[in-house]
Amino acid sequence: MTEHLTILEAGRAEKNYWRDLWRYRELFFILAWRDVSVRYKQTVIGVAWAVIRPFLTMIIFTVVFGRVAQLPTDGSAPYALLVFAGMLPWTLFATSLGEASNSLIGNSNLISKVYFPRLIVPTAAVVTAFVDFLISFVLLVGMMIYYQYAPSWNILLLPVFMVLALLASLGPGLLMTALNVKYRDFRYIIPFIVQFGLYVSPVGFSTSVVPAEWRLLYSLNPMVGVIDGFRWCILGNDSTMYWPGFYLSLAVTALFLWWGIALFRRMEKSFADLI
Repeated sequence: MTEHLTILEAGRAEKNYWRDLWRYRELFFILAWRDVSVRYKQTVIGVAWAVIRPFLTMIIFTVVFGRVAQLPTDGSAPYALLVFAGMLPWTLFATSLGEASNSLIGNSNLISKVYFPRLIVPTAAVVTAFVDFLISFVLLVGMMIYYQYAPSWNILLLPVFMVLALLASLGPGLLMTALNVKYRDFRYIIPFIVQFGLYVSPVGFSTSVVPAEWRLLYSLNPMVGVIDGFRWCILGNDSTMYWPGFYLSLAVTALFLWWGIALFRRMEKSFADLI
């Protein structure tokens, strides 16, 4: 077993912070595995919950937007498949945001007793959301088989948009995590943000229904580019990418990620005292 010597010196932890993230990678895997096992161990529904929640939401959105509002789909793609292709990245984003935002509070004993880069905790919490995503993705494959809808080569780029969805959630997640430690009432704001974001993001409808003059402004929502990218990968030629909006969503994602890391690092020294 390799032993590491920790030297307590003013400014040393700050200077070696990013190196310490790699040194404590085993802690990252331990926390991630613990969160996943706790989520699915001794539960009534268990793994099925990762399928039931997006599936029921997909049915509701298909009825409301596809049947009642009669909004168009992308090309010849079934409307249910259009909705589920948007539901996957949104569920990944929403679950990641929720798990990361409450991660420090849930690990208060560890935070107050042991030194390690605190950034490990919210990033490890995101792994649970990714496991949910993989389970839900199996349902998407089943739907594509049911509708006899074959994917195109675009689906090879889907891992890129998975990473973008995680990054889009990590930036706001770090912001909420840091603020939640100091102001505990932020835990009530997070569910509202997730619920509100579900309806302002193109989950239940295609972005093609947004007027052209508003589409670039609409892409200030970072999930617009991610959801469009998922549909472009899954639906192939039936879905088109609005590249200016995608680049704008990418820039907003990078901005939130930088802001989240900067605020988290600035408040990190006070976590042990506040928590």
